[in-house]
Amino acid sequence: MEIFKDLNTPANQEFEKLLNSQLSKNNIEEGKIIEGKITKITEKFVFIFIAGLKSEPIIDVNELKLIGSQDKIKIGETISVLLEKIEDKNGEVVVSALKAQKIKGWYKLEKAYEDNQSIIGKITTKCKGGVIVEHIDTGSLMFCPGSQISDKPLKNIDHLIGVEQKFAIIKLDKLRGNACVSRRQIVSHNKREDKAKIIEKFKVGDIIKDAVVKGYSSFGCFFEVNNEIDVLVHLQEISYSRVNHPDEIFNIGEKHDLKVISIDKEKLQIGCSIKQLSPDPFEHISNYEVGKKYKVKVEKITDYGCFCSLEPGLSTLLHSSEMSWTKRNVAPKKLFNIGDMIDCVITEIDKEKRRIAISHKLTLENPYQAFMDKYPEGSEVNGVISSSNEYAIYVKLGGFDIDGFLHANDLSYTKNPDEELKKFKKGEEIKVKVLEIKKDEQKIRVGLKQLTKDPFDWFQGKNVNDIITVQVVSTDNKGLIVKPENCELEFLIKKSNIAINSSDARPSRFVGGERIDAAISELNIEKRKVNLSIKLLEELQNKEAVTKFSSPLSGKNLPFSSLSEKLDDKKKKDDE
Repeated sequence: MEIFKDLNTPANQEFEKLLNSQLSKNNIEEGKIIEGKITKITEKFVFIFIAGLKSEPIIDVNELKLIGSQDKIKIGETISVLLEKIEDKNGEVVVSALKAQKIKGWYKLEKAYEDNQSIIGKITTKCKGGVIVEHIDTGSLMFCPGSQISDKPLKNIDHLIGVEQKFAIIKLDKLRGNACVSRRQIVSHNKREDKAKIIEKFKVGDIIKDAVVKGYSSFGCFFEVNNEIDVLVHLQEISYSRVNHPDEIFNIGEKHDLKVISIDKEKLQIGCSIKQLSPDPFEHISNYEVGKKYKVKVEKITDYGCFCSLEPGLSTLLHSSEMSWTKRNVAPKKLFNIGDMIDCVITEIDKEKRRIAISHKLTLENPYQAFMDKYPEGSEVNGVISSSNEYAIYVKLGGFDIDGFLHANDLSYTKNPDEELKKFKKGEEIKVKVLEIKKDEQKIRVGLKQLTKDPFDWFQGKNVNDIITVQVVSTDNKGLIVKPENCELEFLIKKSNIAINSSDARPSRFVGGERIDAAISELNIEKRKVNLSIKLLEELQNKEAVTKFSSPLSGKNLPFSSLSEKLDDKKKKDDE
């Protein structure tokens, strides 16, 4: 190299110029794709010449065959390779045609993704969660999820394997070098374009002939038109009559005429109507009057009533509560059958809500009115116990299909209601008294204890502060249980009402059976409420004694223990 050390000579300067011009033609840099020319071919390797390298790199023949370049294995052919290393540890140049193809393919995928362009590929194999797609131009492998294979579920995709078709790139991971594609977007896009062209053929008001019922849901029915587009008839556009579900009206495969009522070009949807092909039967509602009786036809039976028609298309609901006067929670299917012609009275016509209410029971005699005519309030009537619950008995009354309500409190004046309720059994005959009739509410209240004399009448004519004689029945911590003489009722004298002195207000002073006097401290005949008090009796007697022998003491009620002292003081003053 000493000969070129001195660059001042013309020869050396010329050599430097030639050398720089040669190197500038080939930008040799690791990691870049460069072009090389085949100079030699052996059984296993291909030698290529790349200007600027100190030696010719070699490529395995199988690598070229793997990337589909076997037709280029000819002397003089140019191929693209990736320069991995200018010199490895053995001093050789390392290149790769396979990696060069992958990088070129990735560049093409990036360009297609940025330009939102589709690519040509073919499904090669199935894998977990989808399929592997090979890019036809570059051989790059991409993943297509199962959900992106088609716009509808496919049980078998064997007919798609190996077929060249378009795919849309939906995701690129530059760091990992992974690409995710979708066949579904291409299919949907093509269908959308075709659907848009089809929709252009229709306009609002068109009549579609012989549309075929394809399917239905809770909100409407789908029809197929000319084997090219599906349209929807909303539930409210099926019929002027009430329709709960399209399967009540249609069967799959049936043909019907439709009227186009809406077109949405953005959503590519066509809305149709069947009921608008016929006149609105509700326009005839003026022919009907509230309160009049008409014949109706039972069209459908549900758990809560029957849908009936006054005329074809003019439907109304007969609610279960309007079927019978006496049967509650009646099952409509036990009373009527589809196709029955029954009498009903129109009870309401709402033109705004397009609703008609009818009643069947109004065409029948009101048994509550008939019962009231025969057994007015206060009458006695025989009945049979039909059922009971934890607080009442229901009695079927006097041969009428009516249940009277007998509350447990109306079984006995004196006995415990819960215990009395347990004594009565279903099917038992009893005689009761009619207490109240509410025919509009369909309620009758009866009583059993009202057939006997009310023991509370014992207090008729008595007043507060009256003194009565009672007998002690029993005692407890709360007070005394007493019963007035010649009366069946028992009352509680509370512990605080036994005596004026708290030391004397002890229930234990009584053992039971004693006859004592007590005063009525509270009396309400209407509410059947009575309170008795021995303390009040003492206060009344104290007041009477003081009043009789002297003026009342100022604001004090004295107990009997101090009464004698006051009387002695009075006598001394009189003697003086």
